[in-house]
Amino acid sequence: MNKDDIIALLPEYLDNTLDEVMRKKVERHLKECASCSKALEELKTLFKAFEQEERCIPSDRVRTNFYEVLEREKQLASKVVNFTPSVRKKWRGLLLKVAASIALLIGSFLAGKQFQKQKSGKEIAQLTDESIKITQTAMLSLMENQSASRRIQGVHFIDEITDPDEAIVRALANRMLHDDNTNVRLTAVEALGKFTTSEIVKNAFITALQTEKDPSIQISLIHTLVKIQEKKAIKPLQRLLQQEETQPFVKQQIESLLPHII
Repeated sequence: MNKDDIIALLPEYLDNTLDEVMRKKVERHLKECASCSKALEELKTLFKAFEQEERCIPSDRVRTNFYEVLEREKQLASKVVNFTPSVRKKWRGLLLKVAASIALLIGSFLAGKQFQKQKSGKEIAQLTDESIKITQTAMLSLMENQSASRRIQGVHFIDEITDPDEAIVRALANRMLHDDNTNVRLTAVEALGKFTTSEIVKNAFITALQTEKDPSIQISLIHTLVKIQEKKAIKPLQRLLQQEETQPFVKQQIESLLPHII
């Protein structure tokens, strides 16, 4: 089962409607997949918000007034009345009053419903903000983990954040520049490549270009800097081209791509 299949089963998992085999498959996946586990927690939060939402019920006073009007109408309807012009006029006035009462009742109900929707919307927005903060906290924590695989997992949390704050960006830059694991550094380069409008990210790429020794990371940096047409990268690229320790295929990449910046 893939990730999308698991996500689709989460509501049934929370409702305990899955059979035993399927439930165990979901649980095994959740133990291994951080993003699906996070989705489960967010779904729990959302379900809790729905459960706590107050039902929109008309007040006792409005309900009592309505039933009183309705009862009077039933009593009047049971009487035999000669529909003279004056009686018809009286009935029209009475019906207008009843219609006005019903309209008032419906208006009160709808107004209350709208208020509850707005309140619920604010609560969900607040829960979303809290979820983002939890994700950022988890991300920062994982990126400091002793395990390289955990640090990579922490870097991948950036996929869940559309607008990371400066602390997150600097933490990613720190992983790219100083992590002792090549895969972690490369993953950080790829993650930061989504936020190249940030001056912090641009400057971090320039610094990495001057300090990074791994060819695969060098090429990733080169392609990103050329793609965003970063003029500050010209001199570091030229120096990298002149260095003897630079791998031949890296030099070939620089020679072919550098003219696209200049």
